[in-house]
Amino acid sequence: MKSPPLPFSPPAGGPLLLWRVLPPLLLLALVLIGWQVAVWLFRVPPYLLPGPLAVGQGAWQRSAMLLQATTLTGVGAVCGFLASLVLGVLIALLFAQSSVIRGSCYPYAIFLQTVPIVAIAPLVVNWLGSGLHSVVVISCIISLFPVITNVTTGLISVDRGLLDLFRLYRASRWQVLCKLQIPNAVPYLVTGAKTSSGLAVVGAIVGEFFVGYGTRNHGLGYVILYSGPQLKTDQLFAATIASAVLGIVMFSAASLIGRTLLARWHQVPLD
Repeated sequence: MKSPPLPFSPPAGGPLLLWRVLPPLLLLALVLIGWQVAVWLFRVPPYLLPGPLAVGQGAWQRSAMLLQATTLTGVGAVCGFLASLVLGVLIALLFAQSSVIRGSCYPYAIFLQTVPIVAIAPLVVNWLGSGLHSVVVISCIISLFPVITNVTTGLISVDRGLLDLFRLYRASRWQVLCKLQIPNAVPYLVTGAKTSSGLAVVGAIVGEFFVGYGTRNHGLGYVILYSGPQLKTDQLFAATIASAVLGIVMFSAASLIGRTLLARWHQVPLD
């Protein structure tokens, strides 16, 4: 017998999507209206705080430049994110093979997370020079640790009963890894990828603070860095919003791909 739905559960199907999307949109509309009214009411100078209308107008006027900057930053963030996934999984596989290796090398992985990226970025620029490749390296460094720690946890947290069952049937080390440890680590990889996707955007923007691309090509980091001193506050807000949208897109893509990946080994709830 099918149990009745809970009184607070949203309806299924199309209205479910509306239930999820409508409240954030309403909150966003209220914030924008309050922001615009406050600017009008208190007569805040545009160079201090432009209203949403001024920001939208400035973004429209500079749409080509912002689109190019967002694309360039997106390329650096995506490449850094993919590099962190590959490198992080390989390091985690190495860590999972031996507690000695894990205990010897894991503190250095933590070191990458604790050292401020603004201190590492100038070194990367000095060693590799300016350009997209340096932005990718900086983005990879800042987004690497969540992948390492999550995948390592997934590989070593295998159910002890299943591990004993594999040993009982004389499974090789490779079979245990491929048929037990890696499937168990997939949800942890998805969690780490979601975190790293946002950090990759942050790393790309920070890398562009120091690297730049040249006199014609500029990423969002360059736009954000130089809009403030030039009192182009509307452009600064537009570039900041573009970077936030880029991060949301990358997080959503990582969530969707992870959801598809999880469906092969694990039952994923629909709500």
